[in-house]
Amino acid sequence: MNRSSALLLALVLLSGCQALAPASPDDSSPAEDVASTPEKPVVYGSFSEDTLYSLLSAELAGQRNRLDLALDNYVTQAINTQDPGVSERAFRIAEYLGADQAALDTSLIWARNAPDDLEAQRAAAIQLARNGRYDDSMVYMEKVLQGKGDTHFDFLALSALETDAQTRAGLQKNFDRLLLKYPDNSQLIFGKALLMQQDGDAEGALSLLEKNPPQDGEIAPILLRARVLQSLNRGNEALPLLKKTVNQYPDDKRLGLTYARTLIEQNQFADAKVQFASLLQQYPEDDELRFSLALLSLEGKNWDEAEGYLEDLIARDSHVDSAHLNLGRIAEERNDPQGALIEYAQVGPGNDYLPAQLRQADILISNGRGAEATKKLAAARDAQPEYASQLYLIEAETLAANNQTDRAWAVLQQAIKQNPDDLSLLYSRAMLAEKRNDIAQMERDLRAILQREPDNAMALNALGYTLSDRTTRYDEAKALIQQAYDLNPDDPAVLDSLGWVNFRLGNLPEAERLLRQAFERFPDQEVAAHLGEVLWASGKQREAKKIWATFLKENPDSPILRKTVLRLTGSETL
Repeated sequence: MNRSSALLLALVLLSGCQALAPASPDDSSPAEDVASTPEKPVVYGSFSEDTLYSLLSAELAGQRNRLDLALDNYVTQAINTQDPGVSERAFRIAEYLGADQAALDTSLIWARNAPDDLEAQRAAAIQLARNGRYDDSMVYMEKVLQGKGDTHFDFLALSALETDAQTRAGLQKNFDRLLLKYPDNSQLIFGKALLMQQDGDAEGALSLLEKNPPQDGEIAPILLRARVLQSLNRGNEALPLLKKTVNQYPDDKRLGLTYARTLIEQNQFADAKVQFASLLQQYPEDDELRFSLALLSLEGKNWDEAEGYLEDLIARDSHVDSAHLNLGRIAEERNDPQGALIEYAQVGPGNDYLPAQLRQADILISNGRGAEATKKLAAARDAQPEYASQLYLIEAETLAANNQTDRAWAVLQQAIKQNPDDLSLLYSRAMLAEKRNDIAQMERDLRAILQREPDNAMALNALGYTLSDRTTRYDEAKALIQQAYDLNPDDPAVLDSLGWVNFRLGNLPEAERLLRQAFERFPDQEVAAHLGEVLWASGKQREAKKIWATFLKENPDSPILRKTVLRLTGSETL
């Protein structure tokens, strides 16, 4: 084709505004139009010969699925010509390709040269927001608002959520300024509430949303209001709001899912199951819904129903590993260890792999098949070397849990020899050394960890607690635990240790205060034993007995509770 013919063809193509149609990545058929055909034809200005030739090359490149070349040409010509039609086409291609900088640049050219085109102003606003230029974005979005176009202030607020507080505060001032002019604009109200919630003013966000009920068809403000209520521990108030809205808009999937998940958070599992089942009827191809129903059935111990959903998922080649893992758990509940082993063995590498390996090891070792467990785990380490350390830990911890501490020790020795820099293995050996009454070895391992990671709160706490519980080095123990507390002041294990070392030092009021905090956050048998002992020593024997009795009822064989009660009362029973 000679140049004059090419130019003639370019005029035909451009005057007709034919959109680029790249080949689909899945097949050779044309993909969906990159730029949706506008309602009105794009009108181009008078172009030079070079510009027309460049645009023709871009069109032909697009038809050959070389959108990268098409984009380069269109961006160049958008800059050179400042033509709204060319810049819009360049923007559409850039947006389709995810070329962020090109999308921003061309949207601004388009908006500047088409000041009355609300779509151009909106595109510029959104691209500016995506690039963190929120003040500039608001200028363009206000133009859309003035033109009575469909604004996206909600997008601006959402895009700013992960920014710093100063940026959000500046954006909120812009929202306040516009709300003075447009007090009934629902997207401005929603955006302001969203920013308030992000900045920790949940009560203010809720008040704003309640004073400005959403218009018909607006779902986002209702979802935000429900989320704010949950953040205020008022999820029970969110449920009737969501239920009413679900009945109004039964086809809104996002709304239905929010309602179902809120039911779960409020421990209303039966109602949640009904809601998920209803959603699955509407969206039978959605395997996330199917998997949620399987988990809810497991929660309700409806083994047959759960099994049906899980087998459906496997047949549909979806959530396969999770399905096999949970089928293994069902088999264990049915006292079918061999069936469980078959299911667990089918779980491949991924999030469910190690839990499946752990369950296999526990079944085999607890049933006297330790040699088989060792062989399987060794084969797994060979097949998946990236999991080697975790698989050693599984073997050692399972052996230790089944009172085979010598074999567990040998496994850890072998693992550390092969992986001397693995701190998880060192920590596990330290914990096993404590069980073997080898406090010196435990201290060596924990101090080796702390030499590498001085701020390892778990190691600091473990060493401090052991020194306070198994030695008389109380001041040293307290210093270590205090370091752990400074790093993790809300950790109930650290609070328990700090309370216990204060008890050892004779600071009973402080010990009681700390142990009550630990017990409130994590009421387990060890904290119950410690808190009860401090209360006993403080003359509060009745309360101590009440706490012990509650936990002995749930854990009658608890060694720490039985030893504590026997030592202080002279009897293992209360």
